[in-house]
Amino acid sequence: MNAIVSPFYLKVQRVEQVCLFQLSWGEGQNLGVTLPYPERLTQLYQEWQYIYLSFYQKALRGRVEATGKLTQSQTDWHAKLVQAEAKLLYEFHRWLRHEELYEIRATLAKATSKQNLETLPRGVGLDIDVFLTTDPIDVARLPWEAWEIGTEFAATGKIRIVRQPINIRQVTTTPEHRPTRNKVRVLVILGDETGLNFQADQEAVRALAPIAEIQFVGWQPQQTVMEVKLAVVKAIQDQKGWDILLFAGHSNETELTGGELGIAPSVSLSLSELIQPLTVAKQRGLQFALFNSCNGLSLANTLIDLGLNQVAIMREPIHNQVAQEFLLRFIRSLTEYYDVHDALLSACQFLKLEKHLTYPSAYLIPSLFRHPKAPPFKLQAFSWKQRLKRWFPTKKELLALTTLCVIAWQTPIQNFLLERRILIQAIYRNLTHQIPTQSSPPILLILIDEKSILKAKISNPRPMDRSYLAEIINHLIKLNMQVIGIDYLLDRHQPQNDPILSQSLQNAVQNHQTWLIFGTSKNPTGGWFETLPELASPNWSLQGDLRILGYPPLYTTLLPLPDSRQQPLPFAYLLALAYQLNFQERESTPAPQLDSSVDWLSHLKAYLIDNTGTDYQRLFSSKARLQPITNWAYLLKQWWFHPLIDFSIPPKQVYQSLPAWQLFESPESTLKLSTPFVVLIAPGGYGEAGIATEGQDNFPLPMALNYWYSQETPRNYRQVLPGGEVHAYMTHHFIQQRFVIPIPDLLLILIAALFGKGATLSLATVRPQKIKYILVFVGLTGIYGLVSVQVYITGELLLPWVLPALMFWMYIFLTFVERKFYG
Repeated sequence: MNAIVSPFYLKVQRVEQVCLFQLSWGEGQNLGVTLPYPERLTQLYQEWQYIYLSFYQKALRGRVEATGKLTQSQTDWHAKLVQAEAKLLYEFHRWLRHEELYEIRATLAKATSKQNLETLPRGVGLDIDVFLTTDPIDVARLPWEAWEIGTEFAATGKIRIVRQPINIRQVTTTPEHRPTRNKVRVLVILGDETGLNFQADQEAVRALAPIAEIQFVGWQPQQTVMEVKLAVVKAIQDQKGWDILLFAGHSNETELTGGELGIAPSVSLSLSELIQPLTVAKQRGLQFALFNSCNGLSLANTLIDLGLNQVAIMREPIHNQVAQEFLLRFIRSLTEYYDVHDALLSACQFLKLEKHLTYPSAYLIPSLFRHPKAPPFKLQAFSWKQRLKRWFPTKKELLALTTLCVIAWQTPIQNFLLERRILIQAIYRNLTHQIPTQSSPPILLILIDEKSILKAKISNPRPMDRSYLAEIINHLIKLNMQVIGIDYLLDRHQPQNDPILSQSLQNAVQNHQTWLIFGTSKNPTGGWFETLPELASPNWSLQGDLRILGYPPLYTTLLPLPDSRQQPLPFAYLLALAYQLNFQERESTPAPQLDSSVDWLSHLKAYLIDNTGTDYQRLFSSKARLQPITNWAYLLKQWWFHPLIDFSIPPKQVYQSLPAWQLFESPESTLKLSTPFVVLIAPGGYGEAGIATEGQDNFPLPMALNYWYSQETPRNYRQVLPGGEVHAYMTHHFIQQRFVIPIPDLLLILIAALFGKGATLSLATVRPQKIKYILVFVGLTGIYGLVSVQVYITGELLLPWVLPALMFWMYIFLTFVERKFYG
């Protein structure tokens, strides 16, 4: 394995009886030499050419009518050809060893010498490419590839002669702008087979099948002249593009049209007719062309001038069997991941060493032309590392990905998108009639609203008059309500009213075994605001955390981690626990006792273990518990995988709402309260409601609830959401075990980026149907949206749509912006 250094450029131009040698390299360095041109060299070339054609006079890939193998005649053309080759090469090398060329030879050899290998690993040499330009055509016909420059100076690396035309008007297709394919695409044009047999060519090319997609095109007996021309042209400019173009058949040089290819008996296509198709093929990724035919100098000059990367040709007529041997070795080297130049040299070396007796001088015929800005083409081994590398984002893709990830990290943006997504879910539920159908909601919400305060003649509802709370509890006891929650903090004294409320609470427990759940809140200075012991004892009542997450509320308050011993259980969870034990369990449920000396919650935990074998944390869905990954995300100020409050469910399916004043004034028969309820007494939206500040308990109305209110008759125009209704929703979720888990936008953005990259890679290989594929991707994006809203309902997963879809389409958009597609 050798390293390739910067190329050298050698221009050889004959002017009358002298040749001008101009070598340039690096940063403007150049050497110029004028050398007499020996006429004997032209004579020896012509003699060699005559003998060469005489030896290979049949089955040449040129215009012949006879068929057959090597000529057998009385003249020993083989011996004559060997002698003519030796004379030609001797004179050619003698001329090139002229002392005037010493500095040029030394400069080239020095570029590969040991003094330049200090930074290279042991065993690695330096190779250099010498781009050779020759003029006129008779100088170009000489076997420049046989110039053994390095042998004179013991060069450690190879000096490879690669040709380029005098004129190059078009730019080449650089590797970063070529389309990426899963497999190399190879087009094989089988031309006029008169006197030839392409069976071996086809078998040789099929060796590429494991790593390449191969298509053969050629003349069929039933085709007209126009049909075969159109078939060839259409194949060349195929929308999917090609990496390699191979031509087998007859070809010849022409001065005006750049050469011609025999594509059928007596039918030729001039290169001027193929300029447009080949230009399109170049734009669509064509990198290398091999014309395994005759007299290809004008073909190569024209194609490189058009901007094609590299072209291998035969400078002289080539025998059919030689062409097949060459192609077989060339393809074999390609499959071993040689670049095309080394593959050509390997095939020539094989003809020189292994087939010299059978096919003398054949190794001198192939030449490689290359655009100076094009690296040598080689097949890619597509190892897992290379396949993985294709999936790496470009700079623009990485910028887009980073931007969306930063956007997805912002909590306000997450909340903005979540609220609108839940609105869409509510609309979708309504349109598809997927509203829960339970006969009656499990929660009765007694709201102390403005009207209730006015009717009760309460002058200052902050704090709420406890005698009024006592009246509500007494009335609920008369209605046989078994579980009552109070969404008020009772941590401060009301000397006149505390005895009244205390009497009502004790009466409810002693005479009716009522379960009482009070609210508690964290004290900013430490500890918790607990219910006054004069009002209720923890030995016969429960206290739950009133915390509401988000503004507006979006997330369910979960059971804390098992090691969070000092943190109270959520208020909504305790309401659901009371509902479960009182109305769902078949066995007798323990009742609170005023004379109990054991903490009531501890007693319930022990009861659950002893009678159901279930820990209190596992009574409901595992999703009701705070998970370690969500707890870890809190450190990053994220809400990853934290269950949502599902406002897409209509409020009437969650709770039955009743103003406190109506509880007192309406006849019992009109209230329809026979169904077992968890009763929740809560503020109903009056302005003073709140713990730390007035109005703190009133949240902005979620868009989904506003939608449901708009569906009511008459329309509900309320614009605030009392905290009690949030607790009612969370209690409903615990009872119904409905916890919608939001998948983080960040995760779906990364997944969408993978799909987006896959889409761009696939589009690069299916360009003819790219509009069709774009429409397919549009459809799939829409289908994903529909699936995501349905999975929200049936699978209790919120799959983000907006940012992942934006990420996916940014990949496709950037691909078009960077002009990765052609045609």
